Amino acid sequence: MIPKRIRFYFYLFITFSAVFSCQKNTVIEKKETYNKIKVTRLIALANTSFGENKLDSAFYYYNEALSMSSPSKDPENYISTLNYMAIIQQKYGDYAGSETTLTQGLPYVKFIKDPLLVWTLYTTLGNNFLNTFDNKSAILYYEKTLKLNIETEKKLISKNSIGIALIQSEKFNEALTIFLPLENTKEVIINPKFYGSLLDNIGLCYFKINNNQSGLDYMLKGLAIKKKLQNPDELGKSYLHLAQLYESKNSSLSKKYAILSYKEFSKTNLAEESLTALRVIIKHSSDEEFKTYSESYISLNDSIYITAQRSKNNLSKIKYNSKREKEENLKLKTHRAENELKVERQKNKNIIAYITIVLSLCMILILYYYLTSKANREKIEATYDSETRISKKLHDELANDIYHTMAFAENKNLSQTENKQQLLNHLDAIYSRTKDISKENPAITTENYITSLKEMLSGFSTLHINLILTGLDTIDWSEVDQNKKSTVYRVLQELLVNMRKYSEASLVGISFTKDQKNILINYADNGKGIDTDKIIFKNGLYNVKNRIHKIKGQINISSSPNQGFKVSFKFPLS
Repeated sequence: MIPKRIRFYFYLFITFSAVFSCQKNTVIEKKETYNKIKVTRLIALANTSFGENKLDSAFYYYNEALSMSSPSKDPENYISTLNYMAIIQQKYGDYAGSETTLTQGLPYVKFIKDPLLVWTLYTTLGNNFLNTFDNKSAILYYEKTLKLNIETEKKLISKNSIGIALIQSEKFNEALTIFLPLENTKEVIINPKFYGSLLDNIGLCYFKINNNQSGLDYMLKGLAIKKKLQNPDELGKSYLHLAQLYESKNSSLSKKYAILSYKEFSKTNLAEESLTALRVIIKHSSDEEFKTYSESYISLNDSIYITAQRSKNNLSKIKYNSKREKEENLKLKTHRAENELKVERQKNKNIIAYITIVLSLCMILILYYYLTSKANREKIEATYDSETRISKKLHDELANDIYHTMAFAENKNLSQTENKQQLLNHLDAIYSRTKDISKENPAITTENYITSLKEMLSGFSTLHINLILTGLDTIDWSEVDQNKKSTVYRVLQELLVNMRKYSEASLVGISFTKDQKNILINYADNGKGIDTDKIIFKNGLYNVKNRIHKIKGQINISSSPNQGFKVSFKFPLS
């Protein structure tokens, strides 16, 4: 139970905490709320610039929207913004920056309801790893996309990306296990761009495992489809794969396809792919051609580096300026909020003091009345418990003794000196027990316990009731605790009183046995018995059961109508 003084201080602590929380709420009210309309408008501007290929402007607006976004309140817009920013960084070759941007969104993926947003995030991450030759990580994120509830077309893209990562890891046979099942898929066949790219990749895998004929067949099929589409990017890839196929067998044909590849890549400014094509051309060139293509390679390589570096710097500058502006605005807002807060605290200082005093007085009064009422209640409960205990003793001990004495006087010839003396002894015992109850002492204090127990038991033996005792003298009762001896006395007395009142028995048997740890007592009579299924444990039987349990004993009652009444109980010696 918590001490009164500690409870008092606890209540005061709660009071002051409530008061000071009022001051904290003032600060919270100064925080700006999330402006979804403004964020949505910025995202719309960014999307327009992105669609017009104005990537720097798009990145600026996306970054502004991100600085105002709330990932907890609006995770959809937050993840969408990160996806677009990462894609722009990826287009500029800033794969590390793109990965860093997307990593911010990973903790909030679990809150996204639109699986397409998650697919885009995982796919973009996978592409970053693929472009930095971390193929294992790339495959990991591509496989994550396959677990999403997305349309078949997106799953085909993911599977194709896994195959490309396996090619890059030079696991060509594993790549074929991905590509070949897709070859006859309806969704692939009706998509010429995807189908042509797939056939070309299958051809490349066969070429890499030295199955040149199958490789050539698939590459030419893919090329035929791509020629109809006139897509420079895809045509350039097919021509480059054919150049690589003939590189060690037919240098002139390899050079021819490499030149075609270079021309196609040049149409869309695919710089990295153009460099790959130029390397093959230079390998098979000489004299002036070698010099010309080498100069083109060096110039393009320098241009790629400068452009990529400039783009990275521009994007970093956008993020830096946005961050600095945000920090400056935050400082100004914080300074203004602090000034307003000081003014408000000054205004509310007296009010807070009054509230503190009033609440403290109220809590003290409540605590006073609570403790006073509790003390009164405890006094009433103590009085009730005392009265109940005395009442129980009167029933359990004195009433049974009186009934025993009445039964003795009724069935014995009091003209005999022996019976008369025994009656006087019983009355003297009743008187002693009455004093015991008033002094809260145990009722059974007789030093010669066996004699006292025998006298009590024999008092129930009449002309019509035969009482048989066995084993009582075999137990060394000096080893038994006084409380347990008293319990045995009262339990047997209660059973015999019930027998005289209700059972109409003519024969009663009580046996005492002892093992190493327990004393076992069996009671049986040939009375009319009771139905144990309908037995109600109250008054006498309740007292019997309760007494046995208090000395950590066990009791078993068995009886049935007209079959007598049996009780066995045991309790530990120590």
